[in-house]
Amino acid sequence: MSWRRVESSADREQAAAEAGEASAEAALAFALPMDDPAEPSTDLTAAAFFDVDNTMMMGASMFHFARGLAARDYFNTSDLAGFVWQQLKFRVGGREDPQSVKAMREQALSFVAGRSVAELVSLGEEIYDELMVDRIWTGTQALAQKHLDAGQRVWLVTATPVELAQIIARRLGLTGALGTVAESENSIYTGRLVGDLLHGKAKAQAVRALAAKEGLNLRRCTAYSDSANDVPMLSVVGNAVAVNPDSGLRETARRRGWEVRDFRTGRKAAKIGVPSVLGAGVLAGAVAVGMAYRRRHA
Repeated sequence: MSWRRVESSADREQAAAEAGEASAEAALAFALPMDDPAEPSTDLTAAAFFDVDNTMMMGASMFHFARGLAARDYFNTSDLAGFVWQQLKFRVGGREDPQSVKAMREQALSFVAGRSVAELVSLGEEIYDELMVDRIWTGTQALAQKHLDAGQRVWLVTATPVELAQIIARRLGLTGALGTVAESENSIYTGRLVGDLLHGKAKAQAVRALAAKEGLNLRRCTAYSDSANDVPMLSVVGNAVAVNPDSGLRETARRRGWEVRDFRTGRKAAKIGVPSVLGAGVLAGAVAVGMAYRRRHA
C-alpha cells in the first residue's frame, strides 16, 4: 500500500509536469507578437500571470462555457446537473480535491469528444460575448494593463481549456494564456487530457516552463490569484498578489506579506468567502438555464 501511494504521487507529479509543458507550448504557439524588442519600453525578462476564475472573471469560466454548450444542446440537463453537483461538493465545502476536480473537467471534456477544435473555438467566441464579457473584474483588468503599459507580457493561467483561455486573453488584449490542453487527433478532440488538469502544482510547472522558453527572470515576475490552490504558482514568482482571496489565501498572504487586492463590495464579502457562494449561484443558474432551454424546446 505504501509503495502504491508513492507511485501514485510520482505519477501525479509527472502528469503535472507534462500538463505544464504542453500548456507552455500551446501558449507560445498562439501568443500575440511582442512589440519591437529593441524598443526601450519593452521589458524582456518580466511578465505577469493572472488566474482567471474569480480573479480576472466573476465566477468560473468553465461554467459559463458549459451553460453556453447546454443552451446549444451539447449535453442534457442531467449531465449538467451532475457536472454542477461535483462543483458544489468542493466549492461550498471550500476544498478542492484534485481527483474530483480532474474527474469533473474530464467529464466536461468528454462532451466535446469527436468535435473539431475549430468548432469549439467558434463556440467559445460566441459564448464569451454572451456570458463572459460583462463578468470581467475591471480592477483586475486595470492591473493587467499596468503590466502591459510597462512593456511586460501578460498571461492568463487557468484550468479552463487552453482554447477558451486564449479567447479570453485575446479579447482582453493580453499576450496569451496557459490552460488545460485537451488532446486532439487530426484537429478532433479525443475527450482526454494531455498530462493533467492545469491546476495547483501544474500551474506552477506551466509558469516555469514558459519562463524557461521565454527567458524570463521569475524573481521579476508577478502572479495574481484568488485561491489557496494557487499558492504553488504564487510561490514561484518574486511578487505575489492575492486578488479577491478566499480565506485560505488571505491567511497565507498575511503570513508571507503578500499584497492583497479585493474588488468585491463590502468587507463581509471578503471574510465569508463570497467566491464559494457565487460559485454555487452560478451552478444553480447553469442548471436553471439548461432546464429552461429544455422546456422551451421540448
